[in-house]
Amino acid sequence: RFKSVRLRGHLLRTGTKRGHLSKKTAENSRWHEKFFALYQNVLFYFENEQSARPAGIYLLEGCTCERAPAPKMSTAGREALEKQHYFLIVFGHDAQKPLELRTDEENECDEWVEAIQQASYSDIIIEREVLMQKYIHLVQIVETEKVAANQLRTQLEDQDTEIERLKAEIIALNKTKERMRPYHVNHENEDPDIKKIKKVQSFMRGWLCRRKWKIIVQDYICSPHAESMRKRNQIVFNMVEAETEYVHQLYILVNFFLRPLRMAASSKKPPIRHDDVSSIFLNSETIMFLHEIFHQGLKARIANWPTLVLADLFDILLPMLNIYQEFVRNHQYSLQVLANCKQNRDFDKLLKQYESNAACEGRMLETFLTYPMFQIPRYIITLHELLAHTPHEHVERKSLEFAKSKLEELSRVMHDEVSDTENIRKNLAIERMIVEGCDILLDTSQTFVRQGSLIQLPSVERGKLSKVRLGSLSLKKEGERQCFLFTKHFLVCTRSSGGKLHLLKQGGVLSLIDCTLIEETDASEDECKSGGQVFGQLDFKLVVEPADSPLFTVVLLAPSRQEKAAWTSDISQCIDNIRCNGLMTSVFEENSKVTVPHMIKSDVRLHKDDVDICFSKTLNSCKVPQIRYASVERLLERLTDLRFLSIDFLNTFLHTYRIFTTATVVMDKLADIYKKPFSSIPIRSLELFFATNQNNRGCEHINDKSPRLCRKFSSPPPLSIPSRTSSPVRTRKLSLHSPITGRVGGLDLTSPLSNSTPTPTATSPPPPSTTPPQDPSPQSSEAGDISPCRSPSTPRHLRYRQPGGENSRCSVSPASAFAIATAAAGHGSPPVFTNSERTCDKDFIIRRAATNRVLNVLRHWVSKHSQDFEMNGQLKLSVICLLEEVLRDPDLLPQERKATANILSALSQDEQDDAQLRIEDILQMADCLKAECFESLSAMELAEQITLLDHIVFRSIPYEEFLGQGWMKVDKMERTPYIMKTSQHFNDMSNLVASQIMTHTDVGSRASSIEKWVAVADICRCLNNYNGVLEITSALNRSAIYRLKKTWAKVSKQTKALMDKLQKTVSSEGRFKNLRETLKNGNPPCVPYLGMYLTDLAFIEEGTPNFTEEGLVNFSKMRMISHIIREIRQFQQTPYRIEHQAKVTQYLLDKTLIMDEDTLYDLSLKIEPRLPA
Repeated sequence: RFKSVRLRGHLLRTGTKRGHLSKKTAENSRWHEKFFALYQNVLFYFENEQSARPAGIYLLEGCTCERAPAPKMSTAGREALEKQHYFLIVFGHDAQKPLELRTDEENECDEWVEAIQQASYSDIIIEREVLMQKYIHLVQIVETEKVAANQLRTQLEDQDTEIERLKAEIIALNKTKERMRPYHVNHENEDPDIKKIKKVQSFMRGWLCRRKWKIIVQDYICSPHAESMRKRNQIVFNMVEAETEYVHQLYILVNFFLRPLRMAASSKKPPIRHDDVSSIFLNSETIMFLHEIFHQGLKARIANWPTLVLADLFDILLPMLNIYQEFVRNHQYSLQVLANCKQNRDFDKLLKQYESNAACEGRMLETFLTYPMFQIPRYIITLHELLAHTPHEHVERKSLEFAKSKLEELSRVMHDEVSDTENIRKNLAIERMIVEGCDILLDTSQTFVRQGSLIQLPSVERGKLSKVRLGSLSLKKEGERQCFLFTKHFLVCTRSSGGKLHLLKQGGVLSLIDCTLIEETDASEDECKSGGQVFGQLDFKLVVEPADSPLFTVVLLAPSRQEKAAWTSDISQCIDNIRCNGLMTSVFEENSKVTVPHMIKSDVRLHKDDVDICFSKTLNSCKVPQIRYASVERLLERLTDLRFLSIDFLNTFLHTYRIFTTATVVMDKLADIYKKPFSSIPIRSLELFFATNQNNRGCEHINDKSPRLCRKFSSPPPLSIPSRTSSPVRTRKLSLHSPITGRVGGLDLTSPLSNSTPTPTATSPPPPSTTPPQDPSPQSSEAGDISPCRSPSTPRHLRYRQPGGENSRCSVSPASAFAIATAAAGHGSPPVFTNSERTCDKDFIIRRAATNRVLNVLRHWVSKHSQDFEMNGQLKLSVICLLEEVLRDPDLLPQERKATANILSALSQDEQDDAQLRIEDILQMADCLKAECFESLSAMELAEQITLLDHIVFRSIPYEEFLGQGWMKVDKMERTPYIMKTSQHFNDMSNLVASQIMTHTDVGSRASSIEKWVAVADICRCLNNYNGVLEITSALNRSAIYRLKKTWAKVSKQTKALMDKLQKTVSSEGRFKNLRETLKNGNPPCVPYLGMYLTDLAFIEEGTPNFTEEGLVNFSKMRMISHIIREIRQFQQTPYRIEHQAKVTQYLLDKTLIMDEDTLYDLSLKIEPRLPA
């Protein structure tokens, strides 16, 4: 007690500053008045002025003290708060919370701040740090001078020895000279001034020589050659890093998959056989050993830097790269074996266990198996860059060029194999994402077509849609589905928060052979009010008629009209392929000894290599070998082959035709097919098309219950067959054919007695029916409902039971069957012909088939590639003229007329889909509004409008700009203006973020801005705007901001951790592997980083040429380019439902707020100067 009284008295007598202050408590944020006393660097506070014992002590050394703004309060308490003056003490220790104090007088507040600032000894600490740095610098100088002195001492000793030697030589030379001279000149008597002049001259000559060499060295450092060598060295360093990563990937493949599976194959109950292990992994272990040797050689070369000799390493590597030939040739078979093995549940479970290892980083086995396929093109790109920075007279130039040429030969084969196996890897990746698994994706004949997000509307009740508004949140959340379209099936899934997919229990896997597509229903007036106006004509239906379960309907809603057109066009084409292939299969098997596979073998032009075409081992969706290389004529021939049209070929052709031909050539070919179908179709194709069994020409003894023609046609080619119910489902629009609904009874192709069935062989047309078709009899319904024995994944090999035995065979020719398939009248009425021979007339049949093919191609072209017609008025005019000519055809069928009118309507209407905003419209709005400041805008507003702007700019890029690497050419602004606008927008947004942070003069405000921008980036991530995330993170990583250590010290740890997470997501490491995985597990809408796709396209373009040496189109490369463009367009076509806020976009697009890089760095140095060296 006595010591406390003495301490208090001592403070009152000798304290620097004392008085009453209000202190804010940490528990309830209330203010309590205390008596404070400042002594040297210690701040004491007492409960009151009479208290003997201090209530607390603060050590002020190293702290900072500054005035603080008044806290935000209501209007009632604001006047009272304005009379208070606040200041804040921030301590140097991270664990200690800041101390908030306030006074009633402003002068008193300033005195306290100044006194505490002096008591913190901050000036002394800074001076001490400066002195310490100077001391360290001086110590370094002393040590350097010591070393230099020792070196000079050694040089002087060497020079003394050299001088003695030179003196001896001079003496010997003088003696020789004296003998030769007739007289002797005495040098000892030379004038001292002359000696001084000579000495000065000697020094000047030495200085000039040293200065000349210094200028030569400086000029070389700044020369293009030195710059090229520096870039060359950087390329080599990057090559070593890439090789290190590749060797690590091979190590994971061998040690985490190959060797464990070998051990599993040797167990008592092996989940896999040793032969299958060898077939899957091939010689990957040998490849790993080879690249480990190559990697060690690269590291040894780096150790000898700056002397980098690499040609001999490639000379050693090239002969051994033949081991890649085996891996490449069997890569497709490897993935097929893997897909088959995954059907074994034990193996699938074991494989998932291996893939869950942390070293795999979420990547699947097929991903690691594909890495070797990309390594050789990576070497080619590296050598291409090395040669670009290697002088022509360089000693390694010829060796590197030879290595590049050899690698390009191998790369051409590898690129083709990557293209051929792209479909298998895509299917396996989707199958792995589905939690329940999906066996149909393990069928390697399935071809992926498209994927995207659709909204599934509530079930149909009594023929009317439930009146649910499109904008309701419940419909968006509960009805959102991730849909995948394949050539044979349609998958409907929900996505969990972790990114995994779950198939719907009912209607999750839809077999397209059982589906009827209804794009626009001819609804009643009430339905139009409840459905059409609410959903904006964005919905379409799939009526599913399974053989073993009741009929049901799936109603889906697209986000935009363009997206709906793309979905319905692809679904329609897939159904067309299945139905046409199935019909031709059954007809040829019945009426000819040539089945469809034999028919393909009979036409060698479909599978045998020739001078103008080369085929792959992979089959397309129509079971025809894919084209690897071909001439333009052969590609156009495949496009117009009436026997089949593969949707994967059609999509690839329409995406990439600009590379090898023009739209005019394609239109001329389509016009020729329509106007002169016989002259435009190969003779062999016509012969096979009309092949028939000569032994069964007659049509009189035909079984009217032929089960092989008992097929359900819900999309082209349709037959008008009466429905089981009295109210038939209405046909779809925009289709080339009228779909058939309800279950189909026995199909009678020849009976002239029935009014409800087609009568193609009658001698005269039947009278028009005035009554609707009657329901078939129970017997015929039963016969028609016989379920065919077919595989859900391979509907081409359909097998039907024949109730009449082997003798009940239909002898209808394929041409007649095709006529029936394509000549069905719309609106549920049977086809009526003018004469009995019309269906057997080859000219009529071929004209109908040619018309359907032309309309089918034009429908896809117009619906998916409308930009071609917007930018090319001549092309649009030629298409309109052709369609108008089609409409004038007197033999045109009703469904063909309807399809033609729909295409004309889609081509003629000028609409910005769904009234989408353009960046020009937003700029015009911004000119009329008052500017907003950054502090008044919330993080959510900024993130949403950044996402809206990024998506508007991203979706404006036409797909043709992705062809030919125009963004890397000299005239890139003319060739790819929209890609360059996207790049400029990215740079402007990044500059805006950096400029906004640098405008603040105090540390706290800058730290707050950084935290707010990181929050904006995180919201962009939640909105799937990864382009926006990269805009903000790249701005924060700029040198002008990254060097602000005091500012970053004020940023919270949570913000720093969040920023590290965002940077990891958009990192370019491993070809953006984290971003690719995130995109794969997310739902559109989305704004990806465009640079990732441009890198992929550059990778493909550099790896292989567009044309072979023989002038054939590299169609395998076209498929790879089409795959990337299709993924880009998927993100472009799915819009955001974000309302435009002009006040926010005006701030984001204000160019006056942006500073250039030099200005930013100068301002950064002004804010936080460099510490003295």
